[in-house]
Amino acid sequence: MKKKLLSALLASVMTITLLSGCGKSTTDDSIIKIGAIGPLSGAASTYGISVKEGATLLEKEVNDAGGINGKQIKFFFEDDQADPNSALQAFNKLVDDEKVCAVLGGVTSGATLAIAPNATSREIPMITPTGTEPTITNLGGEYMFRGCFVDSFQGEALGKYATETLGKKTAAVLYNAGSDYSKGIADSFKTKFEAEGGTITEFLTYNDKDTDFKAQLTKIKSDNPDVLVLPDYYNVVGLIAKQARGIGIESQFLGGDGWESEDLVKIGGDAVNGALYINHYYSADTEEVVKNFVDTYKEEYNKEPDAFAALSYDTAKILVKAIEKADSTDGDAIKTALASMEMDSVTGNIKFNSDRSAIKSAVVIKIDAGNKTLADKINP
Repeated sequence: MKKKLLSALLASVMTITLLSGCGKSTTDDSIIKIGAIGPLSGAASTYGISVKEGATLLEKEVNDAGGINGKQIKFFFEDDQADPNSALQAFNKLVDDEKVCAVLGGVTSGATLAIAPNATSREIPMITPTGTEPTITNLGGEYMFRGCFVDSFQGEALGKYATETLGKKTAAVLYNAGSDYSKGIADSFKTKFEAEGGTITEFLTYNDKDTDFKAQLTKIKSDNPDVLVLPDYYNVVGLIAKQARGIGIESQFLGGDGWESEDLVKIGGDAVNGALYINHYYSADTEEVVKNFVDTYKEEYNKEPDAFAALSYDTAKILVKAIEKADSTDGDAIKTALASMEMDSVTGNIKFNSDRSAIKSAVVIKIDAGNKTLADKINP
C-alpha cells in the first residue's frame, strides 16, 4: 500500500512538473522585452508616433540580423498622452505585467520627470530619447539615461546664435509657465543672450492650454524686438506665430526642438516661414549614416523621418547594444554597460557625461516656403 501511495505521489509530482514546464511560455524565454513610453494619442501624439516608428524600425533591423545572441527583441509600447500620471501607470504596467528589462522613454519632459525616479528605485535601466529637461537624469538616479542634449544647451545655443551669427541686439521671450521644457529654454536663452551683450525687452509667460496670446504679443510689439523666442511645442508655436504676424510683429522667430513636426507648418502656415529652430539632426544631411536611415525609414513608412524618429532609432540602438554588451537582461548589468557606451549615430556621436546625458552637436533648421533647410551646425 505504501509503495502504491508513493508511486502515485511521484507520478503526481512528475505530472505537475511537466504541466508547469508546458505552461511556462517559451516565447518569453526567446524574446528580450523592452518597454517604451510616449504619447501615441493627444496633442503631442506626433512625437510619440515618431518615436514608436524609429524604435520599431530598429527592432526590425536587429531581428532581421539575428537578434541579440540568438534572441529576438520586442518593444512594448504604452501610451502616456504626455501626461505624468498616465506615464506612471504605463511604467508600472511594463515592469510589473510585461516584465521588461529596460525602458525607452518617456518622450516629453514632464512625463519623463514623473517616471524618472522609478528607474533607480525599481532597478530598471531607462533612457529617454527626447526628454530635454536638465534635471531628468539627476532626479532619476543611476539607472536613468538621456540620448539627447538638454534644454539649457538649446537656450544657450540660441542665445549665442542670435547674437554672434544673426547679429541681433534685442529679444523678447514668450514661454509656457506650466512647462519645465519651455521654461528651461527660456531661462537659459535669457542668461546667454544678456551675457553676449543682448537686451531682453520682454520676458512673458502664458499658461497650459491657452489659445489667445494677443495681450502678451501686444506688449512685445511695442518694443519691436529683433527676435521673438517661442520655446514650446509645435501645436502652440503655430498658434502664437499666426497671432504675432496678425498684429504686425515682424521679429525673427526662434525656437527649440519642440517645433519639430510636420504639423507646425499646417498650423502656422505662412506665419512660420523664415523661422529658425534648434534641432537634433537634418534629414537631408549627405552623411552616409543619415542617408541610409532616411532611405530605410521612407521605404518603411512612406514619409520623411523627423528628429524624434531619428533620436528614437539612435537611442533604441545604443540601449540594445548595451543589452548585447551586458549579455544579460539584469538591470544592473545593462546599466553598467550603457554608461560606458559610445556610438556614431544618425544624430551624431553619442557618449554619456557624468550625469548620464548624451554629449552631442545640434543643427539650426530654417523653415523655407514650408520646407526645412539646414541653416547651421552648432557644436557643444
